[in-house]
Amino acid sequence: MKDKFTKEEKSWMMYDWANSVHSIVVVTVLPIFFMSLFENNTGAMATWGSVTSASKFLVAILAPLLGTLGDFKNMKKRLFVFFVAIGVMSCLAMTGMPFAPKWQVILTLYALSNFGFAGANIFYDGFLPEVTTHERMDKVSAWGFGLGYIGGSTIPFVIFLILYMLVPVSIAMAVAFGLTGVWWAVFTIPMLKNVKQKHYIETKKGMFGDSFRQMAKTAKDIFKNKVMFLFLIAYFFYIDGVNTIIYMSTVYGSALQIDSTQMMLALLMVQVLAFPFAILYGTLAKKFGGQVMLAIGIFVYMGICIMGFNVTKNWHFWVIAALVATSQGGIQALSRSIFGKMIPDIKRSNEFFGFFEVFGKFSAIMGPWLFGFAGIQAAKIIAKNNPGITQSALDKAASPYGVLSVLIIFIIGSGFYIAYWMTYRKQNKIN
Repeated sequence: MKDKFTKEEKSWMMYDWANSVHSIVVVTVLPIFFMSLFENNTGAMATWGSVTSASKFLVAILAPLLGTLGDFKNMKKRLFVFFVAIGVMSCLAMTGMPFAPKWQVILTLYALSNFGFAGANIFYDGFLPEVTTHERMDKVSAWGFGLGYIGGSTIPFVIFLILYMLVPVSIAMAVAFGLTGVWWAVFTIPMLKNVKQKHYIETKKGMFGDSFRQMAKTAKDIFKNKVMFLFLIAYFFYIDGVNTIIYMSTVYGSALQIDSTQMMLALLMVQVLAFPFAILYGTLAKKFGGQVMLAIGIFVYMGICIMGFNVTKNWHFWVIAALVATSQGGIQALSRSIFGKMIPDIKRSNEFFGFFEVFGKFSAIMGPWLFGFAGIQAAKIIAKNNPGITQSALDKAASPYGVLSVLIIFIIGSGFYIAYWMTYRKQNKIN
């Protein structure tokens, strides 16, 4: 890394190292703790999905305005710090939860941490075109995700697993949530110190009103750009599938009565494997093109949904986790860099990434809700046809229909992605 990347690129990538701890501890470990408070796993799964959707919805409706405000002089860094602070403080507040668990408090802090995480990412992604060149964007983005997996996710998670085996669960959980907040804050420092907003719109009187007018202009520019618009529609669907698998994986495993230790070890494997595969996606993108590698990742996830429907044993969960590891980081990294290359004016990078977040976050509303809804409807039908079935057996029989429903989203997303790709090739006269 010392020779391959500039100081700005490395500092920008370190934020992936910083915030990825949230993705492993809060997004995937916290649900296991939450599910343990309920007997009706199907209902708890639907509640978790609904709260996930609500927190994403709030960011989604604010994203275009936030993105536009971030393009004014000195605003991008300030807004970035504001959202990081919300996420960090929410994680630190979680340290008391394991000792006096109340599901309402858990959901509130979870939603706030999601809000901070997603809001900060609008501005983090917006800095990508400022820290690197058009040609290096795929590589830098992929390395960012790779560092997030191997460092931000793996190291804190290993610490948690060691504590989980040595001390009471409540203490292990408390330390994990506290470490999440501290880790996130400390490793954000290089980004704050070395990454500057070089391209901006001058601040002036009436800036807030101008933001709405500029936001409308950006929306118009996106709708007029057929390639960009088709890509965002495709992204809306396929990233929803990816996020749903991330957010609902341990909830789904709990509903299937898969041992929590097995799930956490499988998650650790995902973080370790995801690092080289994220880098591999970035390397192969240089050779075969980002669009080709992104298409491969989408089809891998379609296979994951089909396999997920047929999970009956612990080792099945491990196989699916390994498949997720091959493509999760690659899809996210290439989506970010491919879109970044489409932005026509670097001064307005945050405006465009604000809309990028809209499509990503609104999609995150649909998937978790659909996952929970499909599971509940399946449970009703199964219970009606099998009077006397136990709750645990009902959860195990109904939950697979939740993961199968995600396949619908990937199918629609792949259709729009093909339309984007064909339009892109035609526009650039590629045979």
